[in-house]
Amino acid sequence: MKALEETFGGDVYVYGLNYEDGFMSWEYRCNSTTPKFSSVTKILPENNVERSNRIDDREMELTMEVRNETTIQEFILEGFPAVQYLGNIFFLVHLLAYLASITGNVVIIIITWVDYRLQTPMYILLSIFSFSECCFITTVIPKLLSIFLSGRQTISFTACLIQAFSFLFFGSIILFLMAVMSLDRYLAICKPLHYLTIMNPKTCFLLVTACCALAFTLITGLVVKVFQLSFCGPHVIPHFLCDLGPLIHLSCSDTRSVDMLAFVLALFILLTSLIITIIAYGNIVLTILQLPSAKEKKKAFSTCSSHLIVLSLMYSSCVFIYVKPKQRSRLDSNREAALVNTVVTPLLNPVIYTLRNKQVHQALRDALSRMRLQKQNFGR
Repeated sequence: MKALEETFGGDVYVYGLNYEDGFMSWEYRCNSTTPKFSSVTKILPENNVERSNRIDDREMELTMEVRNETTIQEFILEGFPAVQYLGNIFFLVHLLAYLASITGNVVIIIITWVDYRLQTPMYILLSIFSFSECCFITTVIPKLLSIFLSGRQTISFTACLIQAFSFLFFGSIILFLMAVMSLDRYLAICKPLHYLTIMNPKTCFLLVTACCALAFTLITGLVVKVFQLSFCGPHVIPHFLCDLGPLIHLSCSDTRSVDMLAFVLALFILLTSLIITIIAYGNIVLTILQLPSAKEKKKAFSTCSSHLIVLSLMYSSCVFIYVKPKQRSRLDSNREAALVNTVVTPLLNPVIYTLRNKQVHQALRDALSRMRLQKQNFGR
């Protein structure tokens, strides 16, 4: 007997071919008390030339019928079951980190567009970067907080794909913007005479548009490929978000092509951004070494080192999670690595990139002074 077996919820369904008296019959059986299929017999001559093709077609149809009836409509985000007993503490810590990150980025956005002194290419790029980061963490942290508070959470298939798209889309924009901001710093430090000519508002707009368009094109294609997969088996995602790696490995389809596509796209996005950033900061370091004053060197290296620490955290965690052809062996450790990108670096970025800047400090003081003055005038 040639048979196919599928296991769903403890019931084993067997459908195959019996050879009796020179004829073949299709049989469907299940070990549950309520059969889901009725017996159907299809008589075929033993010596029929087209018998093999018809059998294969019928097997394909039956397999699709069974899978369509058991298509998963929702997933369960497992979170961190090993430390769930500390859920309340982790909830409070991550909530404070989320609020601090959102507050810092919103302050950057507001102060950049309110104070005319900060409406330069550098701060315009930083404000767009801050907006993207707010969107990036907001797609993940609310669900993570729910997991810490209530345990594993269910999420519909559609919502899962939307979260995966948003997470990867804004994450890709952030990586591309990091490369653009590195180029901006390179031009400002290494080519100061040409900086204003090259980095004008039009150039900023084109660079940001290119980052968004490239990220949208790459991520949309990948998510569409994942949407076309069949999900009929386990529905527990060993993660706190719907990342595509764990999601792909729950599919009962052939995922080799999708796995390779995800690997190639991750490699392209990360390497493109990383190479541009390394070249830009490499030239910046060489320029700093040529400064005559030891005090200026120390100040410049202090700024660059803090930037490089944040960049190293982000790129190393991204490489660990995404740049490997087979992710199955490291799915559990991906959760911890993902926390670096979704909690740690978003908390550090506002402080490292902007809030340590004297221009921003002065702009904040001026804004607070104006607010106090307006309040006093209103009180009179």
